[in-house]
Amino acid sequence: MRVIYPFTAIVGQERMKRALILNAVDTRIGGVLIRGERGTAKSTAARALAALLPQVRVVSDCRFACDPDKPNTWCTECRERVEAGEKLPTKIVRTPFIDLPVSATEDRVVGTLDIEKAIRKGERRFEPGILASANRGLLYIDEVNLLDDHVVDILLDSAAMGMNIVEREGISFSHPARFILVGTMNPEEGELRPQLLDRFGLSVEIHGIRSSRERVEIMQRHLAFEQNAERFRDEWLTNEEELSQKIDEARRIVDEVSYSNRDLLSIASLTSSMNVEGHRADLVILKAARALAAFEGRKKINELDIALVAELALLHRMKGGPMQMSEMDADELHEKIEKLVGYKEPGENEDEQGSPSEKMETPPKKV
Repeated sequence: MRVIYPFTAIVGQERMKRALILNAVDTRIGGVLIRGERGTAKSTAARALAALLPQVRVVSDCRFACDPDKPNTWCTECRERVEAGEKLPTKIVRTPFIDLPVSATEDRVVGTLDIEKAIRKGERRFEPGILASANRGLLYIDEVNLLDDHVVDILLDSAAMGMNIVEREGISFSHPARFILVGTMNPEEGELRPQLLDRFGLSVEIHGIRSSRERVEIMQRHLAFEQNAERFRDEWLTNEEELSQKIDEARRIVDEVSYSNRDLLSIASLTSSMNVEGHRADLVILKAARALAAFEGRKKINELDIALVAELALLHRMKGGPMQMSEMDADELHEKIEKLVGYKEPGENEDEQGSPSEKMETPPKKV
């Protein structure tokens, strides 16, 4: 089995790691779009996150890996089996990682219903698509800006609803489609339409690290990984297990995280003052803030949670008024949110401060 580069061994890129972790805690956030130049660990981070995610309990013989503990999310087949008095068998599996090809068609993504068999024999036959394979896992789309817009729209719809519903000629089939959606793109190769950009819950714009010291660290770690991947993974295994456990615990309590009317007002004031269109950003900020609080082991959000996730939720939704000015730089947005929300994190450099991802940067020993 191929060894995956450890998530906790990735140097810097704190915003990207934070966005990925928040979506791992709560898939209802709506995914993350990572925009950046080549060679900035975009695909490495997505694969590494999937590799460290906690194992999941599924219905063992279900084609859609239904969650036996959440009947309201079951597929049509599992519901019918239980209604017939059958007890569903279960097993524990690794979190799946699904790589969506740019050439994927609608039928390949959502699956197909055999209409001919339904008409002739009265049997409902459904051939699962990529969304079925991605349920309870991570769906990765490299160069999402090159994917057909209609297919992107379908993926984002499923990510938002947590369900894939296929209807043909009066025949319907549904199955859960709850997954961590990660899209990456290089802006030099073209942009996504604004309507699709807005559908992604969070967005991160990353660049190559300028610090010579950190660039040296990147080279050293990658050379060590290439020379002996198993040994390198073992050196980071403690960090990986700690982060995996933290995500698992956060998933259990995220729905218990509370918020006040003052928190809602802070979010609404922030988005309105920054001329954000629509209301999706407000909801995303609230969900992400709850996920961040849960990740930190708290059951109540605070102003810092709101500020840290707001820069991830607003970067791709910022408008410069009627003339549709280009998106502001992430650092500029960070500074503006600091002023509006009224907080200031310790440290001059965001990548060096006590962020939620700080513990992930500490290697178990020198590499």
